[in-house]
Amino acid sequence: MRRMRISPARLVLASFTLLTPLACASPQPATHPVSPPAPGSNAPSPAPTAATSEGSADAPSGYNKPPENILKVLHAPSPPSAYPNRAADTLLVASWVDYPPMSRVVEPFLKLAGVRVEPRTRRKHDTPGGYGIASCIRELSIVKVPSGAEQKISLANAACPEAPNWSPDNRHFAFRNTSETSVDLWVGDASTGEIHRVPGVAINPMFGSSVQWMPDQKTLLVKLVPRGLGAPPAAQISADGPSIQETNGEKGESSTYETRDTLNNKHDEALFDYYGASELAFVDVTTDRVQPVGARGMYKDVDVSPNGEQILVETIQKPYSYVTTYDRFAHTVDIWDRQGKPVHRVATLPVADRVPVNGVPVGPRAIDWRASEPATLVWAEALDGGDWKAKVPARDKIMVHKAPFAGSPSELFRTEQRYSGISWGESTSLAFVHEYDDNRHWKRISAVNVDDPKPATRVVWDLSSDDHYKDPGSLVYRQQANGAWLVRQEGDTIYLRGTGSSPEGDRPFLDRFNVKTLKAERLFRSGRSVLESFFVFLDDTSKSFLTWRQSPNDPPNLFRRTLRNSVPDAPAGEPIMASIEQPLTHFPDPTPEVRAIKKRLVKYKRKDGVDLSFTLYTPPGYNEGERVPAVLYAYPLDYADASKAGQVTGSEQTFTRLRNYKLLLLAGYAILDNASFPIVGDPKKAYDTYLEQLVADAKAAVDKAVEIGVVDRDRIGVTGHSHGALMTVNLLAHSDLFRAGVATSGSYNKTLTPFGFQHERRSVWEAQSVYLKASPFFVADKLKRPVLIMHGSDDANPGTTPLQATKLYEAIRGNGGTARLVMLPHEPHWYAALESNEQLAFEMLRWFDTYVKPAKSTTK
Repeated sequence: MRRMRISPARLVLASFTLLTPLACASPQPATHPVSPPAPGSNAPSPAPTAATSEGSADAPSGYNKPPENILKVLHAPSPPSAYPNRAADTLLVASWVDYPPMSRVVEPFLKLAGVRVEPRTRRKHDTPGGYGIASCIRELSIVKVPSGAEQKISLANAACPEAPNWSPDNRHFAFRNTSETSVDLWVGDASTGEIHRVPGVAINPMFGSSVQWMPDQKTLLVKLVPRGLGAPPAAQISADGPSIQETNGEKGESSTYETRDTLNNKHDEALFDYYGASELAFVDVTTDRVQPVGARGMYKDVDVSPNGEQILVETIQKPYSYVTTYDRFAHTVDIWDRQGKPVHRVATLPVADRVPVNGVPVGPRAIDWRASEPATLVWAEALDGGDWKAKVPARDKIMVHKAPFAGSPSELFRTEQRYSGISWGESTSLAFVHEYDDNRHWKRISAVNVDDPKPATRVVWDLSSDDHYKDPGSLVYRQQANGAWLVRQEGDTIYLRGTGSSPEGDRPFLDRFNVKTLKAERLFRSGRSVLESFFVFLDDTSKSFLTWRQSPNDPPNLFRRTLRNSVPDAPAGEPIMASIEQPLTHFPDPTPEVRAIKKRLVKYKRKDGVDLSFTLYTPPGYNEGERVPAVLYAYPLDYADASKAGQVTGSEQTFTRLRNYKLLLLAGYAILDNASFPIVGDPKKAYDTYLEQLVADAKAAVDKAVEIGVVDRDRIGVTGHSHGALMTVNLLAHSDLFRAGVATSGSYNKTLTPFGFQHERRSVWEAQSVYLKASPFFVADKLKRPVLIMHGSDDANPGTTPLQATKLYEAIRGNGGTARLVMLPHEPHWYAALESNEQLAFEMLRWFDTYVKPAKSTTK
């Protein structure tokens, strides 16, 4: 195979051999994901310690493995995901590869303006957020509803299939598949289960919008790698000149947190042009005929109108910026006809590389089709300069322009807070407008008659975004015959599905809601001994639907539930309708030995009265009253209101799956999982008291764990990922609650992200003391408790660059502290490869076995 000539400075070469991607990464969140994990019975034999695992802890290179009992559980498959067709009479059920081999993760890639692209195939090397490697399906089946009859689909010739996409006529499904040399288009026949590659089609997924169904249901609009493109730009032997940037003294802060894998020079620009270029084409799935549409271009977002006659095309334009990603490059927005001829220019937008911190660009944004009309454009424009700090009566105006786009667009209405989208109802006049206010953690959803000459919004829900107990749920949609998704409506009735957070844990629900009276009726609510959530309606009467159901002893499976008679005098919050259930799928338990792990919700208070909680997991074979070593895991969250900070989320009724730190349960540790770590205060300055609240949160959790008699106060470790890693190191530096810690993919010097971090929106020049106080790097001389620092060497998150880990380690080492630095080769923010996750389990177990488990107990 011919090797491409690529600039060494921009190509991350993980191996000298280009390897076929036969497997992919951690499971991709499916369109309809299986609900999360929980515990059960059957205790395994006692777990060996890390000292018995393969490899030496002091080995300078090579990968280590944890003990066999941990490996077995780590390698167990995740529950499948399901994708219903429009009629909901057939499901595609996919099992994903959890961890790819390192041979997949080391695939060489280019860093081009926020995109990591593999030059051999043009596959995107990471997920949209840059936090992991995109996954592959390992098994795919067709399941009939309601019989549950299953038909396996042969993937023998498909190296790396991605999520399937049904045609709304229920006859076909399409998916992308990465082969040896390209990202190919595959089509499946729903009646036979046969799949095939469409010949001559190489997809360019670099900017997304690469495959979508046309309203005729037999045609796909795809982005192709241009024909006759030739070889990529050759690497320069010598530099072609300096890399130059310049600022002209414009006033006002400009966010730089979005800076990720930016372009650096002219050769980078040439590579960006080469790999970003695409051609649009129609593919007839009944004949495999490919019909090109329009000329070659740097096409970003592409979206067909509901009537199928127009195509909305965003095209990236030069000059490119070296300080931001392609999302904010200059671009034009045009309407094409079906022949690819531009018929209307919607907007010409300049590069947006000076957007206010946590702000939005000025000019038209969120340009989209109105889903309930044949061809009407809708978009938002900021009225506050895109700056949340500005005090204005309205932040955004919503504009509309109807085909054939004659005259000027008209203003539909204005939003008091930041516009975040419109949900269109099946009744063409109804729409729901979404707004949010970061200044006070607030959200608002209003109903509006968009066909009224002077439409006025009517507030339907107006509440804190932190208030999980009062969350009304999410709107339920129904796909139309043309593929558009509209809010499911029956007269004045719509439906809402929710998580159902409550003081006793999550109890998901399905509500019927009247948009005129604004009254909700509960049709279904999960029982207390299971976790069951609405999935999809099965008919137009809304009487029958599928749910995902799991319990501590039962893996997630699909159930058919049918509403029956009404329930008189139903208690508040309980369903007014009785229903019966019938299992549809029978996915087995992949790790029966994990059922011996028990868990319970534990509630307590912080010293200032804030309600807190954690889920306590006890190891297999645990005897009540026995004190065992423990590890606390948490991720601090910001709250504007103390009364919302202690609300319980999650459920005891989930099916327990062990990943990451939870694998320590198999080595005899208790886990204080998802301990509440609220940072409460005015969102504009909550981090003024970050450290004090962090220590108070930790002390309350440790005190409670000791009080209930499970945890030994002198044998507790702490761990966290990303923002939780910052928490971990700060707790080791500023408290004596923990014997040791493990910090993964963290950020430890906040001055390296000077224009904000997490929800802190002030710059370091406005709040220097806050940045310094939150950064454990500056107290490395006081950090005497052992800390294991782990990081992916290809972490693309601007806030957690690998430099953060290496500099913290150097600071601790230089000051005589105890630390271990493990840099995982080729890994992004979340670790993908099987070898890396085995190493993570090995390192965590070894660290806590060394510094936590042997400690002498003084707890009575």
